Amino acid sequence: MAHLPGTLSALMSNFLSAEDRTTVISALAEGSSIRAIERMTGIYRNTIMKLGLWVGENCQRIMHEKMRGLACKKLQLDEIWGFVKKKQKHVSEKDNPGMVGDMWTFVAIDADTKLVPCYRIGKRDSENANAFVCDLAGRLKNRVQLSTDALRAYVEAVEKGFGGEVDYGQIVKAYTAPAEPGPSRYSPPPLISVTKTVIVGKPDEKFIATSYIERQNLTMRMHMRRLTRLTNAFSKKLANFKAAVALHFVYYNFVKTHKTLRCTPAMAAGLEPSFWSVCDLIDRCA
Repeated sequence: MAHLPGTLSALMSNFLSAEDRTTVISALAEGSSIRAIERMTGIYRNTIMKLGLWVGENCQRIMHEKMRGLACKKLQLDEIWGFVKKKQKHVSEKDNPGMVGDMWTFVAIDADTKLVPCYRIGKRDSENANAFVCDLAGRLKNRVQLSTDALRAYVEAVEKGFGGEVDYGQIVKAYTAPAEPGPSRYSPPPLISVTKTVIVGKPDEKFIATSYIERQNLTMRMHMRRLTRLTNAFSKKLANFKAAVALHFVYYNFVKTHKTLRCTPAMAAGLEPSFWSVCDLIDRCA
C-alpha cells in the first residue's frame, strides 16, 4: 500500500488549524460527505480528501497494532456490500477487476464488548474469506464461538483459520419476497423462518446469531457516506474506500460511546482505559 508522505501532518498545519482538522475528521467519521464538509467549513474539498486519506491510512496501522491478544468469546461475522468507481455490471475488460466494481467489507464483532477486532476489503470470494478469518484467528488468545450466515466460503475459511479449535454455527434467515415492486422494496420484508446449524465444535445454539453484526452494518452505512445507498457519494478510488473504512472502525472502537455499554468498545474489551477524542485519534496518526 502506498502511504502518503509522513510530513503531510506538518503540511496540513500550514493550511488547517488543529480545530479545523478535528472538525473535518469528526464530520467524516459521522457520515458527512466531502462536499458537505466543504460547504459547512469553507475548506477546499481536495484538502479534506487528502487529510481524510492520510488519517485513514494511519488508522489501518492503528487497527493492525491495537487488535492483538483479544479475549473475545462470541464473535459474529458478516460482509457488507459497496462499490468503487462503478457498479459491477458496468465493469469492462479494460478495468482492473481488483480495483473497481463491487467491494465487500468482511467484518467481525464481539457480541459482548461490541468490539470490531478486524475487517477485510475485497471481493466476496474464498480468497478474501480465508484471509479475513485467518487474520481474525491470529488476533485471539482463546477459543471462541463463531456465528455466520450460510456463505459457503466461511466453512473452508474457518477450517483454515481455526482448525478444530472453535465452536462454529451458521444461521439462515428466510424472508418473504415482496408481492410486486413499489414502496415496499425499501422496507425490510417479513421474516418467516430461522434455521441454525452446528458446523464445528459445540456452539451454544442460543448464541448462534448475526443480529449484532447486522446492526454494525447499519452503523457503517450511517457513518460512512460512501456506503449510503442510492447516492452519488461512492468512492472513486480503492485507496479512498479503504481509508474511509479504517477511519470508521478506529472511530467506532476508540472514540464513539456505545450507548448500551456507556463506554467505547475498546474500553469494554480492556484495550484502553479511557475515551479517545478525535484530536487524540489524529495525534496517534502522526
